[in-house]
Amino acid sequence: MTVPDPIFRLTGIAKSYGGVRALEDARLDVAAGRIHAVLGENGAGKSTLIKIMSGVVQPDAGTMQLDGREVSFASPRAANDAGIVCIFQELSLIPDLSVADNIAISNPPMRFGLIDRRAQRRFAEAALARAGAEDIHPRALVRDLPLSRRQMVEIAKALARQPRILILDEATSALTSGDVAKVFAVLKRLRAEGLALVYISHRMHEIDELADDCSVFRNGRHVASYRAGSKSSNDVIELMIGREYSHVFPPKPDRALAPAGEEPVLAVRNLAWDNRLSDISFVARRGEIVGLGGLDGQGQRELLLALFGVLRGVGGEVRIGGRRASLRGPMAAKAGACPMALIPEDRKTEGLMLPMSVRDNLTLPALSQLSRFGIVDRVREGDAIRRMMDLLAIKAANPEIPVGSLSGGNQQKVVIAKWLMLAPHIILLNDPTRGIDVGTKQEIYQLLRRLADDGATILFYSTDYDELIGCCDRVLVMYDGTVVRTLEGDEITEHALISSAFSLASDSGEGSGAGHG
Repeated sequence: MTVPDPIFRLTGIAKSYGGVRALEDARLDVAAGRIHAVLGENGAGKSTLIKIMSGVVQPDAGTMQLDGREVSFASPRAANDAGIVCIFQELSLIPDLSVADNIAISNPPMRFGLIDRRAQRRFAEAALARAGAEDIHPRALVRDLPLSRRQMVEIAKALARQPRILILDEATSALTSGDVAKVFAVLKRLRAEGLALVYISHRMHEIDELADDCSVFRNGRHVASYRAGSKSSNDVIELMIGREYSHVFPPKPDRALAPAGEEPVLAVRNLAWDNRLSDISFVARRGEIVGLGGLDGQGQRELLLALFGVLRGVGGEVRIGGRRASLRGPMAAKAGACPMALIPEDRKTEGLMLPMSVRDNLTLPALSQLSRFGIVDRVREGDAIRRMMDLLAIKAANPEIPVGSLSGGNQQKVVIAKWLMLAPHIILLNDPTRGIDVGTKQEIYQLLRRLADDGATILFYSTDYDELIGCCDRVLVMYDGTVVRTLEGDEITEHALISSAFSLASDSGEGSGAGHG
């Protein structure tokens, strides 16, 4: 099959921020009726590239051509007018407005000088249907929607602009498996309609399923372009990281760190909340990484929030360090005899204050420990910051720069590091590798195992089966708000995880049940 000529071409693109070179001599060819995947680690230049394509930032050098004519975009609106629309990983929705208001915000239908609400609703319904999200009500407030539904609204908003070139930056990272399947169907239909699609994802199976063409970037430079399927996953990863790709998961210990008779650090009995959690019982011991598996939306996130004291009206019994815990709130959770930390799902809105510095974000949870009589001890603070930045290999020019200027992977490291400042005994992780590159994922896996080896107890929710298999000593599989099966050791397989996730009968009775040990 002959690849058509590109409708959009970037050549020799360069961009620097201060003294940091984000792109140098970058290039990309985008053809109609094709899905072009752009691959690379966080910090490789992908985000800067698509910001230039969509008019968010201006290049320092290089040219862009659309339909053979040189173009430049002074703003996102100029790019939109040319038919180039980008769905960024950081959502652009306004929470206090309705779904319909957000979808039509750039050009609402007007009547007698006022917004025609009936026409706007029809317009939003059509956009939502095109995005495969007919179940979202146009009048719903965005702030009342979970993250996965907001992402679907963002996709509908982009499609409402009738793009010729659609750019998607980690557009599925917050979606449920059901929504991902719908989005894939939409993208394949758009490709068949002749749209050009640029797709950024760190999920290799998504690239394998969707992409026609691939380009790899490393350290701001284009290093390779190839037809999808012509290179192995290992070959692609080596292109991205510039070195041979070793096994991604650290070895698991042969036996548990805690002696058999030692009191479990975390013991949960008959935990329930609202109609989302029911009769959950398990234990987690010192030095264990306990995974939470199952299909997305089966109560895993609510369980973590309940343990951290975020939810009200939680029933059942929770013992931490052998003592009954009251789950009064996050302040109590992080200040107990066995301090607890929660790494949230959405680093942009729940984990970081993006305009503030790396320093301020890192030290915020630990200010009381770094202060004396209400005054921060700057020497202790500086030592703690350097220790955390070294421990997690956070790449930042200095701690005073805004955390929002860091790559996604380094932002996630800051989220983890700020909670490690408290030296927590129990670490709750809510899908911590969502939207970050394979190299940073590998660093986080190594860190989790090192923390467990040092005695931490880790409860790890992940939507990635490979992570549960590679990282966890045990996996609690959840279905409909309860634990339906506990897998240990060699039982943690993809087949067992999937069959349990769908609440199908296992091949044998081993490993089944809610599990207390």
